[in-house]
Amino acid sequence: MARRYDCSVAVDRKNGLREAASAARRGELVVLPTDTVYGVGADAFAPGAVGDLLAAKGRGRNMPTPVLIGSPTTLHGLVTDFGEKAWELVDAFWPGALTLVARHQPSLTWDLGETRGTVAVRMPLHPVAIELLKDFGPMAVSSANLTGHPAPQTCDAAMDMLGNAVSVYLDGGQTPDAVPSSIVDVTGRVPVLLRAGAVSEEELRKVVPDLETSH
Repeated sequence: MARRYDCSVAVDRKNGLREAASAARRGELVVLPTDTVYGVGADAFAPGAVGDLLAAKGRGRNMPTPVLIGSPTTLHGLVTDFGEKAWELVDAFWPGALTLVARHQPSLTWDLGETRGTVAVRMPLHPVAIELLKDFGPMAVSSANLTGHPAPQTCDAAMDMLGNAVSVYLDGGQTPDAVPSSIVDVTGRVPVLLRAGAVSEEELRKVVPDLETSH
């Protein structure tokens, strides 16, 4: 049976964060608020849990799961060939609604889907999410909706879609914005905007003027 915790109540938040981390360590799914929409998360290094996440959403391996982290320093253990422009984007927009696609360390034993050696990584600007990620570590997180349905801005909406496929729901109230994160590919010499979202192309160009856009 899924458990839900109201993170506006201090004792519930503390208990919920503890239970969410414990559930993730057991390979179970958790729902957490972010600065864009609610996400459904699993241990990024537990292939079975990531598979359960994709199955709960009705999503194929051809759409790999992004990874959320609680601190930019976590990147050092996850990515390689992360250039100066990529770090400038991190400094300017993290925590926040910018996802960076980078080459992951070849030594990592994870299976996020068909990633072709890359990982989409972000540090969200939400205190509940950051606290969980700092405690637990990197989590594979995708929007907490069934594929083809709107991404949820409330815990109720996430529960309506995912139900008991998720062990722990962290209710952080309505998320501030339904606009998804912007996605920039930093695997090459020049960053490439793959998806325009909450961080505008204009804002990104102030940091990396040579930003290219995908077509």
